[in-house]
Amino acid sequence: MDAIASALGAVSLGGPAGHENLWVFPLMGGNGGPPDYLTLDEALEGGHARVTEVSEDGSVPELRFVNESEHRILLLDGEELVGAKQNRTLNVSIMVGAKQTVVVPVTCVEQGRWSYRSPEFQTARHAHFARARAAKAAQVSESLRSRGSREADQDQVWEEISSRARRMGAVSPTLAMDEIYEKHRRRVESYQRALPAAEGQAGAVFAIGGQVAGLDLFDSAVTLRKLWPKIVSSYAVDAIDRFEEEDERTEAPAEAVGAFLQTVARAPVERFPAIGLGEDLRVAAPSLAGGALHVDGRVVHMAVFSREPAGEEETRGPGRARMARASRRRSG
Repeated sequence: MDAIASALGAVSLGGPAGHENLWVFPLMGGNGGPPDYLTLDEALEGGHARVTEVSEDGSVPELRFVNESEHRILLLDGEELVGAKQNRTLNVSIMVGAKQTVVVPVTCVEQGRWSYRSPEFQTARHAHFARARAAKAAQVSESLRSRGSREADQDQVWEEISSRARRMGAVSPTLAMDEIYEKHRRRVESYQRALPAAEGQAGAVFAIGGQVAGLDLFDSAVTLRKLWPKIVSSYAVDAIDRFEEEDERTEAPAEAVGAFLQTVARAPVERFPAIGLGEDLRVAAPSLAGGALHVDGRVVHMAVFSREPAGEEETRGPGRARMARASRRRSG
């Protein structure tokens, strides 16, 4: 059985929890013991690792990660690193071996700055919003197939952040994605408080309104609990962007979630050597984007998203649901 299908087969779907327009379907199972690696937050806070520009001049799509410890360290797809010459997000999940130094692929999420703010990076409290993670995952998969690299479309990422910031009233002098989260910090935290991780939960499928957005799954419930606030923040910002106060609350889309999981489990998988340890598995289905980090015979982290039809993101924003309802009334 394929590793992705096997990982999904080892978990069970729990009952949904919702807050405003965001639904969370827990994936229960995984290893209940402590993981044999540190998270990026733990590594940096404990002084076990450093993240810097690759050189004094820097390179936008690359950073240097130095693991100075005897521990393996998990870097999560979508985690934001702030500081140095400009803020970046990680393009893929990576397991860095003990005492290993790697160059990691990243994407800039702060268009208007290219000057040192600090010699090293720190982690943000959030991750890249899920819709952008989905688009970036598709771009990385195509880059791997065509060029053997893990590059994203930088211009598209900047445009997506810029349009999102305008819609959400969070435009900053450097067009930093971080400003979106700071502007809506209290609202994001309300989602985090309302949707805590359950005991024994290793992952979740997320739906906004009645549409499945994607899933994140870890090999350990302990890892999920550590990274849960960042994962929820990723989907919460998308939910806030789409929310309309007068929208009727949708029912939990259980049938769509089940179909999504079946589609992911049955999707063809392309295999590539990972940066650091293990394999980089990429799903290859038209309706999906994403993949999994496979290390030592297990999926350490899986992130798979529903692919959105081209142009859908641009139609979003204040008033979209209101206009859709008005259109339905006229046609009725």
